[in-house]
Amino acid sequence: MLIAHLSDPHICPEGELYQGLVDSNAMFVAAVAHVAALRPQPDVVLITGDLIDDGSPASYAHAKKLLAGIKQPLLLIPGNHDEREAFRDAFADLGYLPASGPLHFVADHYGPVRIVAVDITVPELHHGDFDTAAAAWLEQALAADPQRPTLVMLHQPPFASGIAYIDLYACHNGPRLAAVIARYPAVERVVCGHIHRFMQLRFGGTLLCTAPSTTTAIALRLQPDAEEASYIEPPAMLLHHWKEDTGLITHWLPIGEFPGPLPFA
Repeated sequence: MLIAHLSDPHICPEGELYQGLVDSNAMFVAAVAHVAALRPQPDVVLITGDLIDDGSPASYAHAKKLLAGIKQPLLLIPGNHDEREAFRDAFADLGYLPASGPLHFVADHYGPVRIVAVDITVPELHHGDFDTAAAAWLEQALAADPQRPTLVMLHQPPFASGIAYIDLYACHNGPRLAAVIARYPAVERVVCGHIHRFMQLRFGGTLLCTAPSTTTAIALRLQPDAEEASYIEPPAMLLHHWKEDTGLITHWLPIGEFPGPLPFA
């Protein structure tokens, strides 16, 4: 099973630039084309939040046009730049978003890996929160099929990355999430967005990784007093490859055209 994982495209209304500087829309079009060129084709595509930048209906309308280039089943969760009710309305046709409350869902019919999505966004704020209600929901979802390989997806990472200016907006109550995950060894991976960089660490007895953005990368500045900044680094995505003999393998893939292929390995 192949799971393509995009994150944080920050799609803007047609003709507008992200932060007034970066053509995030064109960069997302390139990411969609990159997914379409993968061989073999992914079975499903994930986007872990911040689909759009301003929460507006115009941005969601443009996002739907750009997403039409993805032919695989598409699993979406909101991020802090999304607006929950506008997100729900825009993607009600996908059939898996609940009619009210947080946008949690379970997708278990695309292959051997079950995908469990947890909406930890806090409306009108930028941090996330794995509160007691989210914990109860996730516990029930994991307990429903505890032996099946599972990937859990959310937006804000539930740990301190060391980048002080983005850690202000992490997911609160990370230890609560880790405790739930630790009770279910079949959770192969916890995946997040938000941080616009690839990071990997042990979490709750499994592996957690963050996805790069399809647009700008948040600067890796580890000084506690560093000023916030971003760079236009090569955009990238993740590809999670489930194999029966190895479990889940996660690949970091740059998006774009590069010299090659060269006739050696």
